[in-house]
Amino acid sequence: MSNAPWFETGRLAEQVVRISEPNVHRFFRANLYHVTGRDADLVIDFGMGLRSLREYLDLPPGKPVLAIATHVHVDHVGSFHEFEHRLGHSAEQEAFSQMQDADTLADYFRKQPECVADLPVKDWDPTNFKIAAAPLSEVLVEGSFIDIGNACYHVLHLPGHSPGSVGLFDEQSGTLFCGDAIYDGALVDDLPGCDVSQYVETMERLRKIDISVAFGGHGPPMSRERMHHIAETYLRANN
Repeated sequence: MSNAPWFETGRLAEQVVRISEPNVHRFFRANLYHVTGRDADLVIDFGMGLRSLREYLDLPPGKPVLAIATHVHVDHVGSFHEFEHRLGHSAEQEAFSQMQDADTLADYFRKQPECVADLPVKDWDPTNFKIAAAPLSEVLVEGSFIDIGNACYHVLHLPGHSPGSVGLFDEQSGTLFCGDAIYDGALVDDLPGCDVSQYVETMERLRKIDISVAFGGHGPPMSRERMHHIAETYLRANN
């Protein structure tokens, strides 16, 4: 175990910071986001939970923090339980409350021969790894909205990668947080819980949304043209 920081941080916009876990296996190395709002902050997705995300983040004391999981997969919910106000889609409400391997796919991570490049804590053993239950305090559905004062995010239900995948779209700025519904990389639609027919419908929707920037669950930020190209490429391959 080295003394190097577990998390890496980079500012993507004035109010958006991306956090990642560079020592985690690449397939499970998700993008996590801290969005600073006037009235509340958003934390979007929560990594593997191998180190405390909440302790790492510079969260203003006394300011409301809304923790939003884009979906229930292991690389997005590890530290979800550390936050008091937890939001996720109704389709995965029961899964969040139990965090069973069948829903989180945590067993896929445990089985990786090199799941981490460095130990998160001394004597860490992947065979003991599990995700802590994180019951939702607020259930999201299509059309819900999240107002942080200087931005208002509409909840988009974007199933396919998982039943409860959501995006958060601020129409005024054109900013979309889209989790694993779409990102700049090889999209995954063959895991338990994936549904290609739903994914096709989600891609049909995404290729028509007029964004300025999309922040995905993996990979770099996407322009409108890039996101539409990824969606259209998927549709050509699956129609």
